[in-house]
Order: sequence, then structure tokens, then C-alpha cells
Amino acid sequence: MAEPVHEGVIGMAGTGGGARPGICPTLLYADARAAIRQLTEALGFTELSVYETEDGTVMHAELVQGNGAVMIGSKGRGGVFDTVMKDAGPAGVYVVVDDVDAHHQRAVEHGVEILVPPTDQDYGSRDYMARDAEGNVWSFGTYAPDLGV
Repeated sequence: MAEPVHEGVIGMAGTGGGARPGICPTLLYADARAAIRQLTEALGFTELSVYETEDGTVMHAELVQGNGAVMIGSKGRGGVFDTVMKDAGPAGVYVVVDDVDAHHQRAVEHGVEILVPPTDQDYGSRDYMARDAEGNVWSFGTYAPDLGV
């Protein structure tokens, strides 16, 4: 296996000493590079780090939005997680954003499939739902659980 190519690496995962999210959804993609482009360009995530092999296989990537993060990798990269996720279906992830309408507009401008347009919910949130290029469902809204901490 080729040595990873480190692009945009800020530091080793979990060792930077800064704020860290308590939960990080982890998704594998047939074309992880395309997924990273869509998530950053169309859905407003920021690329924190990407570790690739010389052939472009994404071994691990971290994307952030607000105080949350998602980890991305290539399907077929090998390892235990790749093996157990082989037959897994798409996932659903909820992301808290301040301005749902502006976020939605950015997604639309980038051709993202919108499943539900921005909608005011009776519990006080405003949110919308989209599907990424590989079928994962992303919800973006103003609701954020009160963790009591």
C-alpha cells in the first residue's frame, strides 16, 4: 500500500488541543474526492484534513461546519471499517446552520438534489433536506439539542 499523501493537514486527528466535537458521523463514498468537493463547495463544509494514497484513494478526511465534523473515506480502501460498512446503505446526518435559506440557496446553485425545501417546523426549527451524489441524506436546520452542559 502506498504511503498517504497529506493535503491540507492541520494536525493529527484529536491532537490539536482545540475544541473537539463529541460525535462525528463517518461516511464512505465510491468517489470520496467528489463527495468532498460537493460538501465543501455546495454545502458549506470546510476541509480540515485529507489523507490520500498516491493513487488518490481517500484514507481519511475531516470536514467541519460550525462546531461539528464529519469524517469521509473511500469505499474499497481496506481495513475493518471499510469491511463492516461494505453493505451499509446511505446515512442521514443533521447539521445545524444559522441561515437556512442562504445555505439552501448555495446548495441549489451547485445543483444539489433538494428533497424538502426550507420549511418552518412547529417545534421552532427551520430546515431543509438534500441528498448528496451518493445517496446520503443531509438535513440542515436551526434546531440544536440542548445538551445541558
